[in-house]
Amino acid sequence: MSLAEKQRQLVAKLAIIEDLHERLAALMSRAKRWPAPSPEDLTEDSRIQGCQSRVWLTGVLESGACRWRMESDAPMVKGLVALLCELYDGATPEAVLALEPTLFDDLGIARMISPTRLAGLASVRMRIKQIATEFTTIRQ
Repeated sequence: MSLAEKQRQLVAKLAIIEDLHERLAALMSRAKRWPAPSPEDLTEDSRIQGCQSRVWLTGVLESGACRWRMESDAPMVKGLVALLCELYDGATPEAVLALEPTLFDDLGIARMISPTRLAGLASVRMRIKQIATEFTTIRQ
């Protein structure tokens, strides 16, 4: 399945929840199941700069697929970052680099959260792209 299709499926699954506040609550609940980095990986190097809350993101390349681990000290942020990780998890580095996420706009979340949180999500996306770029050089 392409990342574009995966994004459409994630949006369709979450759009069933009509109330935006309930939708955010569902994201926070889903994030509890997302794997966190190991304690030794919760370093300043894995911490996302530009986020209002503390967010850590790590990635590994397994059999050509990106696998993401994340943690945050804010439940809502953790839910939003986990959604990005879910979108890109299992994709090739090239696919990660090629698809810009639209799910926050598609789900109406972008208009609900503060500009500071949107900027933080952009920082997370930049870090995901940086890690995926590093993975492409590893494979060459």
